[in-house]
Amino acid sequence: MWLRNAVHLVLLPALALILISCAGGRRVDPAKSAAMADTATQASTTPGSELRSEDAVKPPGSRPVAADPVEQAVLAAQANPARPAADRARDKPRQSAAVLKFFRIAPGMTVLDLYSGGGYYTELLSYVVGPTGRVVAHNNTPYLNFARADLAGRFLPGRLPNVERLLAENNDLKLPATRFDAVVMTNVYHDIYFVDEKAGWPRIDGPKLLAEVFQSLRPGGVLGVVDHAALPGAPPETGGTLHRIDPALLKREIIAAGFVLDGESDVLVNPTDDRTKSAFDPSVQGRTNQVVLRFRRPL
Repeated sequence: MWLRNAVHLVLLPALALILISCAGGRRVDPAKSAAMADTATQASTTPGSELRSEDAVKPPGSRPVAADPVEQAVLAAQANPARPAADRARDKPRQSAAVLKFFRIAPGMTVLDLYSGGGYYTELLSYVVGPTGRVVAHNNTPYLNFARADLAGRFLPGRLPNVERLLAENNDLKLPATRFDAVVMTNVYHDIYFVDEKAGWPRIDGPKLLAEVFQSLRPGGVLGVVDHAALPGAPPETGGTLHRIDPALLKREIIAAGFVLDGESDVLVNPTDDRTKSAFDPSVQGRTNQVVLRFRRPL
């Protein structure tokens, strides 16, 4: 088709001249007309003379960019008018839209929110995965007690119908095999090293927990982790004292469990954070330097 159009474009001026000559009373020379047509055909097939599409001649920056369906779903979830005002106030410091986009959470997925606390991320995940998806919101008894006020309104009858609540104490978590497309752990990985027996929080068996998460993911599934960063080389116990963890230690432990590191985002990096202070210290709370990592279970 493009060749025929090119021939027409080159041939039309020549035919016009021929018609003008005819109108002036001159006779058409068949041999000359055939030669002109051959010349036009040769020009249209010469390399570099092809007619190019609009996309080929427009600079890249001027072409429309296809919308990212994951980003659209995340932004729509964040804009959902059913969300509590208190959640909306947390959006900017948590950069939750950027985090969920980085984790590639999409409609139709089944997602586990591990140690989901008051359910801030649970609700966002519920809206992102939509009616064809499913969210499992896990907590233990200490978290239920700590987040009682948030949870009372979060799970009123009729709210978040695609969310299933799961109660399992530390080291008692049992998950179905290959059920989840993604598991998210937001500011909870360091709690593997937190111990408070009186509050019902015995030391978590880290390798056992990661093995349980690993087998619950479908091959290729994502483990998304956000956590408060400790200083490089900080001991594991910092997770219990400062509620922070050395990102290098976190990576080593998760990779040792069979995951592969698939990406790292700097969306929550804050170089001014004093990482010698507890993540709950009023001088840094809500502004800590945080690591955002995406791991995958290999295919």
